[in-house]
Amino acid sequence: MTQMLNTLTQDLLQRAKAAGADAADVVAVTGNSVSIDVRGGALEQAERSESTDIGLRVFVGQRVANVSSSDVRSDSLAVMAERAVAMAREAPEDPHVGLADPAQLAEDRSFERLEMYDPAPEPTPDALERDAREAESAALQVDGITQVSSASAAYGSQDVYLAASNGFSGGYQRSSRSTSCVAIAGTGTGMERDYDADQRIFQSDLRSAQDIGRTAAERTLERMNPRKPKTGAYPVLFDERISSSLIGHLLMAINGVAIARKSSWALDLLGKEVLPGHLSLTEDPHRVRVAGSRPFDAEGLPTQKRDIVKDGVLTGWTLDLATARKLGLQPTGNAARGTTAGPSPSVSNIALTQGVMDREGLIAEMGTGLVVTSMIGSTINPNTGDYSRGAAGVWVENGAVAYPVSGVTIAGNLVEMLKQITPANDARPWLSRVVPSLLVEGLTLAGE
Repeated sequence: MTQMLNTLTQDLLQRAKAAGADAADVVAVTGNSVSIDVRGGALEQAERSESTDIGLRVFVGQRVANVSSSDVRSDSLAVMAERAVAMAREAPEDPHVGLADPAQLAEDRSFERLEMYDPAPEPTPDALERDAREAESAALQVDGITQVSSASAAYGSQDVYLAASNGFSGGYQRSSRSTSCVAIAGTGTGMERDYDADQRIFQSDLRSAQDIGRTAAERTLERMNPRKPKTGAYPVLFDERISSSLIGHLLMAINGVAIARKSSWALDLLGKEVLPGHLSLTEDPHRVRVAGSRPFDAEGLPTQKRDIVKDGVLTGWTLDLATARKLGLQPTGNAARGTTAGPSPSVSNIALTQGVMDREGLIAEMGTGLVVTSMIGSTINPNTGDYSRGAAGVWVENGAVAYPVSGVTIAGNLVEMLKQITPANDARPWLSRVVPSLLVEGLTLAGE
């Protein structure tokens, strides 16, 4: 399959040059996916898809255009190249666009060492259906669960290939295997629901369907008969399931696009403390068997491990070639793209320094406050970092869980919130974002 994509991308590059492009790059993705949904012990839905998509970016001077297609016939590629060049000639000039210099390109383009693809045979639909059924059955066996709204199992694989007129040519394979379950307890207005899911590259690493179904049921029962706490300022523990959203807000704020547009609350924080001094935030695109790993970025630049935050201090932005040129800096090898648009900066795998206490230890230490297990809605001011989100979870009194909570709003400011986080040690190491539960003091809760 890789050889086919190599031939396809090189053919389209030649056609783009023949149509009048000064430079061009092509990304091609071919893949297949199958998903099975079960409900009430019966097959509810089965889907399978197979596709090949291709995206072409052409440069005419400092003008650029992108076109994409799922039609890879030879005559269609010729039309695609001509259309892209015609669009580029009408585009406004941008002094920052352009391919990488050949000296910037990744030399090591191998991906096998990262174990991004499971070579085992694709699971049969029957095997996927069996997993979905087992997850549903495990949830329904837990007393108090009235129904399972969905139980699913899925598999997908992709071949990705990038080629450019600057001489870059390389590709890699990905695969994924997942199981999920959503359980419901109660009836009418007293209904509550929660979920559990697992997604891995290798089938052998996937948690059992029974464990996923049982965990979904237990989480649902923990939400029954919720109340609202009194409005006030309290410590809030963001559970490991949703704690990465806090770090995600920081990653969005230091994205090169936001910085170049001067529309980020982190604009003046480079070289300053953004996390407690004993914490670091590290990006590592080369972690083995992790979904976010990649041997090179979407512009052919080498990917590398870097400390985004070192000992609490922000060390740099997340940059692709264009944003780096706008800011007069060097790219960080963080370009990402699909077939329908050009590159933009994006982080891969990140990990936050873990703490010394487990989640239960932090709950005992927080006294009275809220453990957040799910969030809805979002009002984040990108310029000031003002933060407001709806939340549900459990209320803690005197260091012990007291009762479920829902319909509460959490408010604060991300600049101050991130400076005072206390991490637990419960992060799941196989995730792309390894972030433990995070305790934040003194947030405003709007309840009763």
